[in-house]
Parts: sequence; structure tokens; C-alpha cells
Amino acid sequence: MLIQAQNIHKSYGALNVLKGVSIEIQRKEVVSIVGPSGAGKSTLLHIIGTLDKPDSGLVRVNDMDINSLKDKQLSAFRNKHIGFVFQFHHLLPEFTALENICIPAFIAKTEKAEAEKKAMELLSFLGLEQRKNHKPSELSGGEQQRIAVARALINNPDVVLADEPSGNLDTASAKELHQLFFTLREKFGQTFVIVTHNNELAGMTDRVLTMRDGMIVS
Repeated sequence: MLIQAQNIHKSYGALNVLKGVSIEIQRKEVVSIVGPSGAGKSTLLHIIGTLDKPDSGLVRVNDMDINSLKDKQLSAFRNKHIGFVFQFHHLLPEFTALENICIPAFIAKTEKAEAEKKAMELLSFLGLEQRKNHKPSELSGGEQQRIAVARALINNPDVVLADEPSGNLDTASAKELHQLFFTLREKFGQTFVIVTHNNELAGMTDRVLTMRDGMIVS
């Protein structure tokens, strides 16, 4: 079992966002989480990804009880074990594609040469090696999102968490990105948990979890 969340509750003030959510995700699974806006999908993803803490409940990732980690340990754990892809790719505009991909590796204290070698392998795999010196403003939306995926993969994380990853892409780029997740699973044995409103993407995944009013309903 790669991810285990048991009876997760989360409120923001009087707003009850998660009301006892439990999920289990196996290694190499591609799982989508769907449901209306405000159902608690992104909050659940952020809690699994250690970006937010539950009010109560247990979260284990890769056999580690992440609730027990102090902030510094949590940052190191997140950097090593979890990759993120968001709707807005959050690439740093002043850095090239290659430099953007390398940032998590540098945070993990990887040697520059080793980080750049791995980044180039990912760029090559994604068909973007010609774009390595381009800054985000010189890349298309689809290319920027693939750079963000490469950045998420640079430290060989156990799981990649994606929040509306194709929400800003045109139909063709979205299709390419969706297919990429499955190609990456085949090549790198990657696990993906994807929050999406895209029915086509959800239909491709191994399992679909439907959330409504802070609970998983199917």
C-alpha cells in the first residue's frame, strides 16, 4: 500500500470540508478524484501531499506516518517522495526549462551535473530537448505543463499528485498530457492521483473516486 488515509476530517473555521474520508492507493495505480467544485477534492490532495494537515485522522505515505513529522522533516519527505503538478504550472519565469526542472533536485542537494543529466533524460523522453534553454514565456501551454511534469519527476517520487493538470490546456494538449501519465506509469512505475473535472481523463484511469460534500460517495 503506497497511500493510506483513514477518517480524515478538515475544517476551515465553520466550514466542514472533509468529513471522515478514507482512501487506499496501491503502487503504480493511476487514480482520479472527481466531483463538483467544493466537494473537498483539492483539500484531500493537499493533505495526502503534506501541504496541509488534517484536523484528525491518519495519513501514511510509503509506510511513513506523516502526521508525526516535524516541519523540516515534512519538507524533506515531500521533496523526496511526492511530486506535484498543478493547473497553473508555477514555472519560474526567469529560469530556463532545464533550470526549472532541476529545482527540486537542487533542494534535495543533488550535484548539479547529476541533476542536469536526469533533467535532460526527462526532456528527451518528453520530446522537449530542443527547448531546454527556453524560458516559460517562449513555450506553449502544453510544453510548459510537460516541463512541470518533468519537474515533478526529477527526484523519482513515489507518487505524483496532479490538481486539474489539464484545466488550462486546449483539447489536443490535454489529450497528450493524459496519455503521458500512462506512459510514465509504464516507463517509471509511477503512481498518479489526479483531481480532475475532465471526464475523458477520469475514464482512462484505473479507478475513479467520486467526492460530494466532503465525503467519498463511490
